[in-house]
Amino acid sequence: MAPRKRMAMHDHAAEASLFKRRAIFTFGCVIILLSILLGNLYHLQVLSYKDYETRSNDNRIRVVPVAPSRGLIYDRHGQLLAENQPFYSLELIPEKVKDIPATLDELAKVVSLSKDERESLLASLKYHRRFKPITVKNRLSEEEVAVFSVNQHRFPGFSIDAGLKRHYPYNGLLTHVLGYVGRINNRDQASLQRNGQWQNYAATKDIGKQGIEKFYETLLHGMPGHLEEEVNNRGRTIRTLKSVAPEPGQDIYLTLDLQLQKKAMELLAGRRGSIVAMDPRDGGILAMVSSPSYDPNQFVHGISSKAYSDLLNARSRPLINRATQGQYAPASTVKPHMALLGLEEKVVTPKTRVWDPGFWQIPGVERKYRDWKRWGHGWVNVNGALVHSCDTYFYDMAYKTGIDKISNFMQKFGFGERTGVDIFEESAGNMPSRDWKRLKYNQPWYIGDTISIGIGQGYWTTTPLQLANATAIMANKGERFVPHLLKSIKNDTVKVDTPVDKMAPVVLKNAHNWQLINEAMRDTAHKSRFVDAGYTAAMKTGTAQVFSVAEDEKYDAENIDEHLRDNALIVAYAPFEAPRIVLAVVLENAGWGGANAGPVARALLDEYMLRDNLPLETAGSPHNERP
Repeated sequence: MAPRKRMAMHDHAAEASLFKRRAIFTFGCVIILLSILLGNLYHLQVLSYKDYETRSNDNRIRVVPVAPSRGLIYDRHGQLLAENQPFYSLELIPEKVKDIPATLDELAKVVSLSKDERESLLASLKYHRRFKPITVKNRLSEEEVAVFSVNQHRFPGFSIDAGLKRHYPYNGLLTHVLGYVGRINNRDQASLQRNGQWQNYAATKDIGKQGIEKFYETLLHGMPGHLEEEVNNRGRTIRTLKSVAPEPGQDIYLTLDLQLQKKAMELLAGRRGSIVAMDPRDGGILAMVSSPSYDPNQFVHGISSKAYSDLLNARSRPLINRATQGQYAPASTVKPHMALLGLEEKVVTPKTRVWDPGFWQIPGVERKYRDWKRWGHGWVNVNGALVHSCDTYFYDMAYKTGIDKISNFMQKFGFGERTGVDIFEESAGNMPSRDWKRLKYNQPWYIGDTISIGIGQGYWTTTPLQLANATAIMANKGERFVPHLLKSIKNDTVKVDTPVDKMAPVVLKNAHNWQLINEAMRDTAHKSRFVDAGYTAAMKTGTAQVFSVAEDEKYDAENIDEHLRDNALIVAYAPFEAPRIVLAVVLENAGWGGANAGPVARALLDEYMLRDNLPLETAGSPHNERP
């Protein structure tokens, strides 16, 4: 018989202790988890409330930038030079159109739509959100807008969108001064981002590319506004929550005189060249013309590759601003400055006379430097040398003065340096020196180089603006101003004049020398072009060789290529007693300065001084003086 099993006795105390430990552990875990949950809830609802509210609003609220209207540009008398004109585009919301290709075929019967425009639109639709508008056609004419409006009920999802675009009412008259605006490209975007201004262009497609439009872009552009729109989870607009109006660009007034600008362009008559007119009392530019020009309006909406290539490759180089970038030998127009230097350095005195047989020679050298008048001027003093533009006198003066003094003195008049005019397109020209030639050509400076400099030839080059500026300093007897185009800025309803930038004057050892040279320029004007003007003017003509003529050869304009003929130049100012206008005229390959540039200067000064419209043929009879 099997033995009976003994029944196990439960240890209730141990079991109770184990249960208690497990309960406490479980309760502790619950407390910890609840603490974590409450901590996270506090972090989300209290500590991070603003952050998540902002994120929520960013998803719910869309900020749409609104472009500002660009500031207008006026001349000194309030004549509008650059305006904003409305333009119309045809827009499409793809999701509202069932069959887009078929609808476009019907649309082409109402609005002119090219094959390229149609194909470009269909290609763009592949990557475009269907609920967002897309442009079908830009620059609709008023007739097209009217025709579409009548037929709009046939084209659901299509609408007309209006905007403003820059327009230049005078076409090519002011192109090289105003410049133009164009579409923002990658280079513009990189520049704006680098300067921290990109956010100001979020709603803007255009930016100033050249001239005043580029230089004063910050003033003209303005500040964008914005709309705050509530959108759903698919990005569709539900309602507009807030609207902040954009701040329009500031209107600016230039120193230009539109009537004088028109007259200058008319006098150039399509010839290659430039005219600059300045007010010597403050450096304000009254007219700045570069010919030939081009219509800047074609750049506003995007110029075609072919049209741009034609401009870029044109032999007449219309894209170059000849007034500030064209570099020409100043020729005899700088003889007054050379004479002033000679008097200052006492190389000559008012009574010094030089014999001019028609040529000049460096002592001990056989080569002859010819005077423009082959039989010479005989005995001439400094006044006669300027009035008759005697080359021999200035050969001798340059030889005795030396290139070092010439270069240093001419720099005081702005030669070889940018004037600081308020457009970016400006060249410095070249005022040569020993160091310059060594660096440029690795050659020493020769005496013959100095002789050419004495009559404004050789390595010396200048822009028409530099010539006008240097002449203004002469007329002002040393007073200098930075040439400028901006006259005033319109803030709200108040027009505020910009301060004049006055520079340190040119101070002479003998101040009487200013009077001697200016009187010689007055005598030059009285002798030829301005004897019957009705006002007293001062002037100096110049004829700049484009290529060198051999010593034993004669210049013959009839038998050389047109682009190798001499440039005609003149500088002038009036009235002599208290100058109010200074001119510099350069006509490329036109020949003698007196015969060709002279009538232009006379007609332009008549226009400004008398406010008459004298025909060119009455502005003085031809004169046989070459320089």
